[in-house]
This record gives sequence, structure tokens and C-alpha cells, in this order.
Amino acid sequence: MMTTPREKEAVKYLEEHKIGEMMDNLISMLFFYRPERPREFLIAQLEQLRASKLSAADSPCLFDDSNLDAVFGILDPANQGHISYAQYKEALMTLGIKNFNEHHEDLGNNRISNETFKREAKEGLLKSAATFQ
Repeated sequence: MMTTPREKEAVKYLEEHKIGEMMDNLISMLFFYRPERPREFLIAQLEQLRASKLSAADSPCLFDDSNLDAVFGILDPANQGHISYAQYKEALMTLGIKNFNEHHEDLGNNRISNETFKREAKEGLLKSAATFQ
């Protein structure tokens, strides 16, 4: 399939400005929160992204500590306090986090603690939500 120079330029622009990631985040937030007034909700999210860029504040994020605790709890039904590296990697990938610390000190014993999971997930989610930065 051949692409024109204009199409290549458009793709490059979208990638440079992380437009696809921003739209994915906004659509995920719409599905998650299902606001009564979606346009106003989207405007508020975009304003929060802009404010986070200007003030170095955290970008809006779909998951909070309780959500991440719930994900960890599903992966650790016996409440052992840890999950395997394979579970950790799969959970982060499912959350849309592609770049994460694959050489964490917990990996030596194949036991990822809830604290480590939440820290890595939050960092990855904030990076993916920070589409303006």
C-alpha cells in the first residue's frame, strides 16, 4: 500500500504530538466514568491536561490506588502479598503500559509486591496520560 507524502506528514504529526494516545485516554475515561455531559467532561479533561503541563501537576489518570489494589487482588487471590513477574508484566500491558521497569530488584525472586506493582503502574499510567508533555 503506497502512502502519499501528505499522509506520511500527517502520521508523523500525530505521533509527535501523541494525539492517538491522548484520544485513547479520553475515550477510556468516557467509557469508565460515563458522564451525563460528555462534551463538558472532555473539555474538563483537556483543561486538566493543559494545567498539568503548565504547572507540572499530575495528568488525569483513569486508575487510582483502589483500582490498582483491586487489580493486584485479582492476581493474588490467595493474598500472599506478591505476584509473579509474568502476572506483573501481563497486568501492566493490559493497563496499556508498554514501557516499564523490567529489571526491578523484586524480579530476582519472581515476587512482585503490591507496592512495587502500584508504583510501576502509577508511573506508567501517568506517563501515558501525560500526552501533552
